[in-house]
Amino acid sequence: MEPGKIGKQMITFQKSLFENSFNAMNMVQDQTEKMVNNFLTQLPWVTEDGKKTIETSIEFYRKARTDFKKAVDDGFAKMEEMFIQQ
Repeated sequence: MEPGKIGKQMITFQKSLFENSFNAMNMVQDQTEKMVNNFLTQLPWVTEDGKKTIETSIEFYRKARTDFKKAVDDGFAKMEEMFIQQ
């Protein structure tokens, strides 16, 4: 078996592994977000500023999660491109 093909198979496997792990992490974070939102609506002592702060944090981690996914996908694309050239 040629080295380029082995490398491409390894990258495909790692990409699949990352996708599955990332999707599982997304589900956990989404469920946690729903729980936090439910708690916030039920707790009368949380101020509007506190709610806004938590919502800002949630938006920040969503953006960070999206940026991380994009960076990893770009890395996989570059690796695949490198093995295709060989």
